[in-house]
Amino acid sequence: MIRLYSLLAGWLLDFILGDPSRLPHPVVGFGKLIAAGEKRWNRGRARGLKGALMTLLLVTSVFGVTWILCDASGSLSPWLRMAVEAILIFYCLAGTTLVREVRAVFKAVDRSLEEGRAQVARIVGRDTANLSAQEVRTAALETLAENLNDGVVAPLFWYALGGVPGMVAYKMVNTLDSMIGYRNERYRRFGCFAARLDDVAGWIPARLTAFLMLLVSGRLHKTGLVYRRGRGHLSPNSGHPEAALATILDCRFGGPHDYFGEEVYKPYIGDNDRPLTRKDLRRSILIFRGTELVALLLVAAVVLAIHCFTS
Repeated sequence: MIRLYSLLAGWLLDFILGDPSRLPHPVVGFGKLIAAGEKRWNRGRARGLKGALMTLLLVTSVFGVTWILCDASGSLSPWLRMAVEAILIFYCLAGTTLVREVRAVFKAVDRSLEEGRAQVARIVGRDTANLSAQEVRTAALETLAENLNDGVVAPLFWYALGGVPGMVAYKMVNTLDSMIGYRNERYRRFGCFAARLDDVAGWIPARLTAFLMLLVSGRLHKTGLVYRRGRGHLSPNSGHPEAALATILDCRFGGPHDYFGEEVYKPYIGDNDRPLTRKDLRRSILIFRGTELVALLLVAAVVLAIHCFTS
């Protein structure tokens, strides 16, 4: 039952506190390791091979270190292990922080376009200097949908499969993709393996996320439409939760975006190019929280079933 208690405690900490801004965060450490490795190895020949080796080294290392940490704490006390695992789960989940950030974007853009652009730049990878107010709001809701998978459902999925080490390893994979998984000149070869690994790790969770969003919203009859729209996205995964939210809100996501000075065209998802409002934000957050809760209950049921069969 320690795994179940750890899961519930870790999720509750994230739900109440969000990311601790004044405390060191493991993902920040992941980012520093990735940046250092990229600076050292993303040069010269065989960049694809060097990027793949760096990716494998970082992912296997964090898995191994986390496994040793959890095992060592468990050898001292099961309750110490629960505390350690709960803290790591807390760090791996990002539900409350994401909701706060997206709310802040809508508040900022209502005050001024420049404030909105600056605020949304905190949570998106695209260039924001020339976004309109509508594009700022769209970017925020696209990120909310995409990161419902990356920051909540996928970590929970990998916790169900691999415990806390699996969850932490997934966060490294996702962080690698977010930093070097771009298709521009600098990262195309070096980050290719990391991007493909993230696609594999997120393939099932992304589709599960979209399904749960439709379930929570009472739109399961739209599953086929969402699947078709999701397949048209440049990413094999992020398009599915984005398509689910666009379908639920009856709005339009996608279109041309600038990344590192290069225009990237993302196929439109949805047909209704209408203005997005605070009502859409509130509805999106309800869908987000409902999906998060259902995913948590599903994983808790899996953990409990494993405990019953193995004890």
